[in-house]
Formats: sequence, structure tokens, C-alpha cells
Amino acid sequence: MPTPAILRKTLFLALSQSLISTATIADQKPEELTGTEVIADPIIEENHVDEFSNVSAVTTEDQIRDQNAVDLASALKRTPGVQISRYNPVGAFGGDQGGAVAIRGQGAGRPGSEIKTYIDDIPMYMATWNHPLLDLLPVNGMHSITVYKGPQPHINGNNFGSINLRTKTAVEDGLHGSGRLSGGFFGTIIEQADVQGKYGDFDFSVAQGYAKSDGNRQNGYGELRNVLGKAGYQFNANWRSDVTFLYADNRAGDPGQYGVTAPIGEYDTVAGMVAASLSHQHGSWQGKFTLYHNGGDGNWLNQGVYWSGWTGAAFASAPRARSNLLSQYSMDGFRWKEQFSPWQGATLLAGIDNEWLNGKINNLIPGSDEQIYQFTTPTFRLTTPYVALSHDLVLNKDWTLVPSIGVRFYDHSHYASKVSPHAGLSLVSENLTLFGNVSNGVNYPGIDAAANSGALANVPFFSFSPQGWQGLAPESVDHAEVGLKASPFKSTQIDLSFFIDNVKNRYVFDVSQGAYLNYGAYWMRGLEASIKQELVADWSLFAGLTLLNPSIENLPYTPEQAVTAGINGPIGPLRFSFDLQYQSRTWALNRSRNISDVNTQRVEAFTVANTRLALPISELGKKGEVFVSVENLFDKRYVYRPGYEMPGIWGQVGVAASF
Repeated sequence: MPTPAILRKTLFLALSQSLISTATIADQKPEELTGTEVIADPIIEENHVDEFSNVSAVTTEDQIRDQNAVDLASALKRTPGVQISRYNPVGAFGGDQGGAVAIRGQGAGRPGSEIKTYIDDIPMYMATWNHPLLDLLPVNGMHSITVYKGPQPHINGNNFGSINLRTKTAVEDGLHGSGRLSGGFFGTIIEQADVQGKYGDFDFSVAQGYAKSDGNRQNGYGELRNVLGKAGYQFNANWRSDVTFLYADNRAGDPGQYGVTAPIGEYDTVAGMVAASLSHQHGSWQGKFTLYHNGGDGNWLNQGVYWSGWTGAAFASAPRARSNLLSQYSMDGFRWKEQFSPWQGATLLAGIDNEWLNGKINNLIPGSDEQIYQFTTPTFRLTTPYVALSHDLVLNKDWTLVPSIGVRFYDHSHYASKVSPHAGLSLVSENLTLFGNVSNGVNYPGIDAAANSGALANVPFFSFSPQGWQGLAPESVDHAEVGLKASPFKSTQIDLSFFIDNVKNRYVFDVSQGAYLNYGAYWMRGLEASIKQELVADWSLFAGLTLLNPSIENLPYTPEQAVTAGINGPIGPLRFSFDLQYQSRTWALNRSRNISDVNTQRVEAFTVANTRLALPISELGKKGEVFVSVENLFDKRYVYRPGYEMPGIWGQVGVAASF
């Protein structure tokens, strides 16, 4: 196998030859570059502050392309305030730490994550274990990815933070499409295609993606297959309907902790979603009603160990074997949102979200139909009406004061009702926005608590009650944040925010008592700062810093310092993208729901740099290009989990076309 030094030399020569040959092409035919896309901002599109003084980070398809992100984990890992964990170059091993995502330290408790994931505002996650499965959320066919940092009850509820993927909608008349094909180290093959069409009042979009890699270690493979479709019809100037569907079928291997565990295990995910909506817009009054269903499987094959016999004193010394843990889930619901201006300068937002969840787990001995245990969860219903009001109070020709207030109410079929208030205040001018917000986030135990109780009740050694989940209360977080957005110059954007989250009533299971408990509290203090600077000759720079200070020393995925930086610009006829990610030493593994577990594993600090060089080719269309992408440019050793070393320097070459 080639050494890292040889790989670096090979890639350097390839890039050098590309520069020489493409410069010659540019000298001969400069007119070919007309009509190609402009260079996008690096890392993220913007840090957004809305009319309710809440903060989100927006990444568009341009940043996804320039970072050569083939899945959601790779698209999110550079976003300030976001941490990921993974095992493999492609795919997220959803059964353990190989497919985790955290926002400002939230999302590290599994099963039962504190964050939720959405597609077009429709919840899409593994409901049985109440946490995201990243492979069910393809990035191809998406217009943007928005990370909502902290609870934002006017956006969605039942979480401490969220991620929403927005699908593409055709906006130009006629038929348009694009495709991308690349290949590289470790048998990696990436293929993506999408088509959008608009004919009069009818429009549609279809996207299909395939990604495969053998991985840098034995059993470190991943394979992603998905198709996404959307069709809409404009009845008249005011009313419109849309139907969206998604199907995803994926698998990822577990290469094992080097020198400790064998490279064995696979996590397979299959899911589908369909949503139908009716929307309207009458001047400033707009609204949308959506019905949806999604469901699927998350199957952990050859996972963990179980003890044969399950009974008596012999339990601890009984023979051990692996098992297949098969999990199914179903989610149905509707979402209705209306927004209008009751008086000049005011925005009133009101709506109701309603969902039903149920799931099933089945634990089998591999290679046979012999069942270890099976459990079907009860159906949970959660209804959350909400209302929010903001008002633009013009102080003078330069400044506007924007106060806001709102509340979301939670009615649960099995747990106590809760209220989640929020308020914000912004002082806005053309070049400076000062903002502050406070909110209460609510996160209900999902059917994961019932599923775990049912599973553990099948282990007599633990004496766990199948009703051990019923006495729980929702988790809650009190969130406060202040910050600013400043543009001292037209070419400069500065963002700064300070935040604190006080988490209470975290739910855990106590084997000694045979039940779930609400146990303990902790807080998180932090700072995020970033600058986006337009440079000369169409170059653009982004740099972001995140500082986290949790009250729990071993809270995972909370590095004290994390830095992301990137620069994009033209080199002659080429488009050049470079990004860098640094995080300090931090604790790894999730914060277990088992009250007796202690997290003792850390990962060392690392710095990883990546680059992409593309030559636009007008004959291949507006998005046409050939490109070289290099990951881990300086061949650094790093891990997201001890013993799971990520690849050294590796790369891909590819071509893209559009019409």
C-alpha cells in the first residue's frame, strides 16, 4: 500500500499538472468560462438572527459542494458549535458512536437525544431510540441545511436544538438538472443527480444519490442509497399544494476499537417519508398545513453481546454471543402554521404540531430465527400548539427595536403537560444588530424509554420493570443568549454570541431500582465568534471560534476550544477551496442513560485541513467542472472515538455537469 509520503507526492503532482494544463486551456479559450457559477462563501452561508432574536447557522448546496460533503456528518462537522463522531469515511454507524451529532454539547445522551432532525420541517429520526440516524438524511437534493442553536419554540418543539434540511424547489421555467461523479481512495465512489422542472403552474424536482467506500480499515465500509422527489402545483396566485417523498437504504460497518474489539458489526437503515401540504399567501398573511408519515428500520447486526440462559446466579458467567437488534418505527402527524401582520410592524405566528409515535424491537440470534426478546412500544401522542409575536418599533431613521414574546404548550398522552415560553429583544440598524433571547426548552422521553424498559425486563438479573418508564418527567433547559452582528465595512461580517444552558431533569435508567429516573442537572456556558471577510479578486475568508465550558467535567463532545476556518477564491481559471478544523482534547462516547456508567475515554486534540480544486468547463453546463478533492491534506492522525482512527491523507477526482 502506498505510504502517506508517496500519496502526498502523488496528489501534489496531480494538482500541479492540473494547474499547468488548465492554465494553458485558459490562455487558449478564456471565453469558455462565461456563465459559470460564482465562487461561494466558505464553511457556512450565514449566521442568521430572525425576528424573534434567535440564532441559526445556514449552509447551502454551494458549501456542501465546496467541502465535498457526501453525507450529513461531513456537511455538519465544520459548522461552528457542532461536533460529530464517526467511524468511517462514508456513512454513519447509527448503532453506537459512529453516527453522532451534538450542538453546543446537546445531543450526546443516547438513546434519547436532546436534538431532533427534520426535512422541510417534518421530523425525521429514529423514533424507537429517539435520536437522529444521519444516513436517513441525504444532502444531495437539498437546497440548505439550517442548524438551530438552542431551543426555539417558535420553530419547533420537543428538543434543545435542531437541524432542518430544506429540499430544492424548481424556480426556473423548463427542465434543468445536474450530476456529479467522483472516485478515490478506499474504493470510494460518489454519484449524485438531480432534475428540476417547471411548466406553467406545475413544478417538480427529483434527486438520487449513491455513495460507497470500503473504508480505511477492515469492516469500515459504508454504502448510501437514496431518492428524493417533490411535486407542486400552483392553483392560483394565492394557493399551492406540494407532495414530497424520500426513500433511503444504507449500511455501515463497525471496524472495531483497534487492538480491543474485533472489526465486526453492521448497522443498516431503511426509511421512507411522504408529506402532502397545502399552503397559501395573501399579502402578508401566509400559512401551511402538512400531513406526513415516515417510518423505517434501524438494524444493528452482530451487535454487543447477550448472555445465554438469562437466569439465576449463572447469569454473569454464562456463555456470551452476539445478536441482531432489529428496530422499527413509525411516525404520523400534521403541522399547521399561520403568519400574518395584525398591525403595521407586527408579526404574529401561530400553529399546532401533532404527532403519533410507535416502535418495535426484536432481538435475534444471528443466523437463526431464535428470539432473545421482542417488545412493541405503546403509541405516544404529542400535541403542541404555539403562538409568538414580534413588533418592529422604529426609533428613528437609523434604529429599530424588535421585542418578541411567545409560548409553546405541550400535551402528551403519557406524561405531564408543559409550557415552553420564550422572549427576545433586538436593536437593529443597517450595519449593527444587538440581540438577546431567553427560552425554555422541553424534551419529552420518547418511546426509547418504553423500549429499553421492555428489553431490560427480559433480563431477570436486572429485575427491571417493563413499566419503569412511566414515572418520568420531561427534561428541560433554560437558555439565554446575547450577541451582535456587525458589518463595519461592506465586505466584513462579524458575529458574536454568549450563551448559557441550564439542563434539568435529565432522564436515566437505574438498574438497581429497575426503573427510569429524572436525575441531576448541569449547565453549559459558551461563546461563539466568527468573521466573514470578502477579499480582493473574488476571494472570501471565514473563521469561527467556539468555546465551551460545561459544569460536568466529562460531558462528551464539548471541546474547550474549536476552530473552523476556510478560504475560497479563483486561481486563474480554477476555483480553490480550503478549510481547516481544530478541536482541543475532549471527552468521547455519549453520556449514557445508565446512571452507573462513568465516561473515562478522551480523544486528543487534532487539526485537519481539506482542499478542493475545480476547473469550470462551460461545455458541461453552468455547474460543469472537473475537480480534485483532498481530505486530511497534511496526513494527521486523529480520532472521534479512541481506537477508531480516521483516514490519513486521501482524496477523490470527479466531474460534474448540468443542463
